[in-house]
Amino acid sequence: MEWIRMSVAETECICYSDVGSRFLLIQPGDENDLTDLQKQKEEMEQRSGKIPCTFCVFRVKDWFKDLSPWDAPPVFGKTAFGHGADDTLAFLTSVLIPALQDKFRLSEGIPVFIGGYSLAGLFALYAVYSTKRFAGCAAVSPSVWFPNWNEYADTHEIGTSLVYLSLGDKEEKTKNRQMATVGVRIQEQKARLDEKREIVSCCLEWNEGNHFSVPWLRTAKGFAWLLRTAAEVKNEGKEIGI
Repeated sequence: MEWIRMSVAETECICYSDVGSRFLLIQPGDENDLTDLQKQKEEMEQRSGKIPCTFCVFRVKDWFKDLSPWDAPPVFGKTAFGHGADDTLAFLTSVLIPALQDKFRLSEGIPVFIGGYSLAGLFALYAVYSTKRFAGCAAVSPSVWFPNWNEYADTHEIGTSLVYLSLGDKEEKTKNRQMATVGVRIQEQKARLDEKREIVSCCLEWNEGNHFSVPWLRTAKGFAWLLRTAAEVKNEGKEIGI
C-alpha cells in the first residue's frame, strides 16, 4: 500500500493501510517525523513480523501547545507550554479515528494505539491516562520531566493495558536541570505501572544515545512492541484493554 496524504478537519495526515488491518496506529508528527516515515514503516514491519495495520501520522501545528497537557513555563529557549492536549485528544477520538475507520473500512472495534516521540510521547501517556479509547501506548523518549507530571499520573488511573516506554541512556546527561530528571522520572513511571502489573503490561527499553539519536528507529521499536504483544494477546483469545 502506498502512502496516502489526506486532510481531516484541516489537519494534514499521511497514512498507509494494509489489507486486513488488525490494528490502527496514530502518531503526532512534525516535519522531522515525516522525513523518516518510510524507514520507520519498514522497521516496524521487520520487527513486528509484518502484522497488518493502518498507520496514520497527523501533523501537529503548534508543538508546544497542541501536545501539552497544561500551561508550563519555558524549559529551553523562550517558548512556554500551552494547554492544547485535551483539544488534540478530542480531535483524535471524535474526528480522526472515525474518519480513518471510514476511509480505510476498518472495523469499529479495531484496537487503536497512540504513540509519539519526546513531547508527543508525553502526550501519548496523557492520552491513556485521560481516556480508555486506546488499546496501547508507545511513549518514546517521553518528556516525563514535564512540570507536575508525577502528580498527575499519581492521581489518575491508566486507561490501557499495554504501555511501551523508552529512553536514551545519555538523555539525562544535560545541563538543563529540568530535563536532567528524565532518567529518574522514566523509572518512576515504570514503577508506577508495575504496581498495576495484573492489568497493565509495561516495557521499559533503554536505547544508546542522547535525545536526538534516531527517533524514527526508537518509535518504530515502540509500535512494533505494541503490535507483537497485542497480537499475542488476541491469538490467545483475550481482549485488549482495561
